[in-house]
Amino acid sequence: MLPEGILSRPKTEWRNAHENFTQTLVEDASFKLVNPPGNSGWERYRATTKNVQWLIDHAIQNNLSLRALGRGWSFSKVGMTEGGLIDTLSLNFSFPIIAEDLDPNYEKSHEDLYFLQCGTKIHQLNTRLAQKKPQRSIRASGASNGQTIAGALSTGTHGAAIQVGAVHDAVVGLHLITDADTHVWIERASYPVISQSWAELLEVDEVIRDDAIFDAAVVSFGSFGFIHGVMIETEPQFLLEERRVGNIPYDDVLKTVMTTLDFSQFPLPGTGPGKELYHFEILFNLHNFEPDNPQKGAFLKYMFKKPFDPAAVDMHPSEKFKYGEDLLGIISSLLDTLAVLSDALIPPLVNLMFKDAFTPRPPQTGTIGDIFNFTKFRGQVASAAIGLSIEDTPRAVSLIMEINKTKPFAGGLALRYVKGTNATLGFTKFTNSCVLEMDGLDSNKSRDFFDTVWKRLEMEGIAYTLHWGKFNAILNETRVKNMYGTSAVTAWIHARNTLMTPSAMRVFTNPFMARCGLDTIVHDIV
Repeated sequence: MLPEGILSRPKTEWRNAHENFTQTLVEDASFKLVNPPGNSGWERYRATTKNVQWLIDHAIQNNLSLRALGRGWSFSKVGMTEGGLIDTLSLNFSFPIIAEDLDPNYEKSHEDLYFLQCGTKIHQLNTRLAQKKPQRSIRASGASNGQTIAGALSTGTHGAAIQVGAVHDAVVGLHLITDADTHVWIERASYPVISQSWAELLEVDEVIRDDAIFDAAVVSFGSFGFIHGVMIETEPQFLLEERRVGNIPYDDVLKTVMTTLDFSQFPLPGTGPGKELYHFEILFNLHNFEPDNPQKGAFLKYMFKKPFDPAAVDMHPSEKFKYGEDLLGIISSLLDTLAVLSDALIPPLVNLMFKDAFTPRPPQTGTIGDIFNFTKFRGQVASAAIGLSIEDTPRAVSLIMEINKTKPFAGGLALRYVKGTNATLGFTKFTNSCVLEMDGLDSNKSRDFFDTVWKRLEMEGIAYTLHWGKFNAILNETRVKNMYGTSAVTAWIHARNTLMTPSAMRVFTNPFMARCGLDTIVHDIV
């Protein structure tokens, strides 16, 4: 009989949300977790910790692999397993922090912190923070806020916040269940956060303050055990003023902006006092492109950050693109009316998409939850995201434009600028990172296009990384080491071995990790 709070999910097959792969599972090896009944939220949270440990022991005894499952948005099998999946969507408690919870050396206030359970969706977090008095906000969001917090941070969801980095860069502590009888709290030694009373509240076996272990675990795609709780830093609620500008010539002025983020010779419309550039994005129509021609140039989407004023919220989303106004959402809308796609149809289809979607419009203003909202999507879309140093962006764009002439891609190209991360295997690893996204319709042609782009980047000697949760079939041990450096990969493996026993590591190891050379078990470390 299963412990209370663990429900059986006897699935033998699972399909990801974007419908680009199906995973075979072991029968009766998957489960759903709910917080068991109790006298308080904390009592129920601690009971779920014990239930996760029960599942880990069950997996060890039955030689099964396990992975926690959030919304299942990843395009890759980074979070998949050939054993069983643990549905975490009902684990959505969140808890405010009080002053007694803090280490004396923590440099901010307890109001800056918020603790939430792994299955909490970003839009739920936005709502709860907006209910605080005064209101609070997360620092960065993905293009849509339907992801769970653990899923978003574990695969390196990047958002596009120039000054604050990716979603995981706001994380300052993790509650990790690493074995059938062990769960720990980890944070950076250089940035202590919690007090002993907090550790006692969680009933953890150990508080680990170690920069290397934390930086490895924060982007570890479910392989360091079960992330049960996440401590994030928030900030006072703010507004984003979004602007969209078209017909920007792809010339030396724009290239200078792309490689430096210096806007002195390229003033953005709407610049003014009390506004800080928060988000900068460049979009290209691959099928209507010509250098120096503004009619076949770039489209800009950018956002200024300004003080919160509820009376200033002015949102007017498009009614045409019901799946959302990011590139993937717009392509999903087109799928509703598209049955068959041929090479001849690709250019006019993409031209139509850009004409309808990427046109200038009046500014709109909202919170981060308003702008990056909870959109639905349709499957059969493909997305690949490349991490680059901003200095290499013009070369990468030219390379992709050249490839598109012989291998037309049914999609678009977007460049988002993100502050670099300290996460050991964070794909926004460059000090000034640009995330180059290729979003389109899923087909063999699109996958071949991605593969060609990656290999051409290597031929041209352009350093790049790949988003862990998007199309990345080219990844293997050699490429991962080339992308991050052998020392970084070794440090990540060492951290995993330090935290976990060999039997627990086997539970949380999957074929994706083996392919990337990240499954090494070093017995003399443990």
